[in-house]
Amino acid sequence: METVPAAQRSILIVGGGIAGITAAVEAAEAGYEAIIVEQGAYLGGRVAQLYKYFPKLCPPYCGLEINFQRLRKAPGIRVFTLAEVEQIVGRPGEFDVSIRLHPRYVNDRCTACGACTPVCPKDRPNAFNFGVGTTKAIYLPHEMAFPMKYAIDGSVCGFTECARCVEVCQYGAVDLAMQPRSFSLQVGAVVVATGWKPYDAGQLDYLGFGKYPDVITNVMMERLAAPNGPTRGKILRPSDGGEVNSVAFVQCAGSRDYNYLPYCSGICCMASLKEATYLRERNPNAKAHIFYIDLRTPGTYEAFSKKVREQYGVSITKGKVARVTEDSTSKQLIVEAEDILSAQKIQVRADLVVLATGIEPSLEPGKMDAPIVLDADRFVVSRGTADGIFTAGCAAGPMDVATAVQQATSAAIQAIGALQGAARR
Repeated sequence: METVPAAQRSILIVGGGIAGITAAVEAAEAGYEAIIVEQGAYLGGRVAQLYKYFPKLCPPYCGLEINFQRLRKAPGIRVFTLAEVEQIVGRPGEFDVSIRLHPRYVNDRCTACGACTPVCPKDRPNAFNFGVGTTKAIYLPHEMAFPMKYAIDGSVCGFTECARCVEVCQYGAVDLAMQPRSFSLQVGAVVVATGWKPYDAGQLDYLGFGKYPDVITNVMMERLAAPNGPTRGKILRPSDGGEVNSVAFVQCAGSRDYNYLPYCSGICCMASLKEATYLRERNPNAKAHIFYIDLRTPGTYEAFSKKVREQYGVSITKGKVARVTEDSTSKQLIVEAEDILSAQKIQVRADLVVLATGIEPSLEPGKMDAPIVLDADRFVVSRGTADGIFTAGCAAGPMDVATAVQQATSAAIQAIGALQGAARR
C-alpha cells in the first residue's frame, strides 16, 4: 500500500475566527491534519465579540464552546496564536509555508489565575471591547478565551523595568525573555479565513465619530450590551454614564458610497434591528430610530425585521443622514436627514447614535506573500481545486455567521478533495 506523504494530509487554515475554526474541525474530524494560524491572542474572532446572533437572539458563546470542545477532542489539530503566515509557495499537495510567531511572554504553565493583573502598572486600550475601557498590559483576552491563558502587550509593557508579574506568578508562567521566531511547515492545501474588520468610522467626520463620545459604532454597541463588556451589559452614555432613553441607528455609515466603501455589507440592517432589541430589553420605554437607504433583510430574515419593528416599537426612516451634531446645552445628539418618503428634512434627537459601519477585509494587500488573488474590494478570490487555495467566511466577502459556517464547511471539503487529487498524481 502506497504511503501518502504527511503534507498531503495537512491543511493550513489562515485565521482562527468562526470560519477558520469550522474548517479546521470539519477537516480534522474527517481524518486530516488541520493547522490554524491566528494573528490574535485567541480564537473566535469577531463572533466572540458579539452579544447575540440574529435572528434567534442567542449568545454566540454557546456555539463557540461547542466548537472549542471539538477543537480539543479532534485529533490532528494544531493551533498557533499571535502568528502570521509570511509566505506560501508550491502547488496542491506540496505547499511550503513560512510562519512568524510573535512572543506571548506567557507560557503553557499559565492557569489564568489572574494574580498578575493587580500588580501590573501599565494600562492599554481594551481591544476586545473595541477600545472602550482598558486592560492591564498583561491580560486575558476574555472570559472564554481559547487558549485560556494570559498574554502581554509588548508595545506597552515595561518588561525588566517592572517584572512584577514574574514575581507574583507561582507557576513560572511569565517569560519576559521570549523572542519572535520563524519556522516552516509543509501542507497540501490552504484555506484562507482571515475574516473582517469594521470600517474606520473616524473617516466619517460628518457623522461625529471621534468628536462626540456618544457617537459609537455597531460593534461597540455589541460590547456595551454584553454581560462581559465594559459596562457589564448596561447600555449607558459613554460621555457621562447616564441612562440611554433614545438611540438613532445610522445605516450604511461609509457603505454604498464610492468615497468610502462602494459595496453593501449585507448584514448591517439585521445587526441594527438586533441591537434595537438590546435597548428595549434594558429600557422598555426607550425609543429606537433607524435611518436607512434600503432595509435589506432577505429571505427568512424578513420575519425578524417585521417582528422587531412591531413588537419592539422601532421606527424607521428611509433617508441618508446628512450629519450628526450636538446640542451645546442638553448635550443630546441631533441627527439631520432627509425623509425620502415625505420629501422633508427632519431632525431626530438621541442620547446615543450608533453607526452601522461596514465590513472590510482584514487581509491587507502584500501582507502575505502567497498566490492569492484579491478582487476590486480586496476580498480573496477562491480559484478552485487546481490551485489548492480556498476561501472561507468574510475573507471572501461580507456575510452573516450562518453563511460563513456553511462556506467554511464547503472550503474544508474542497481542500480535502484537492489533497486526494494531489495524492493520486
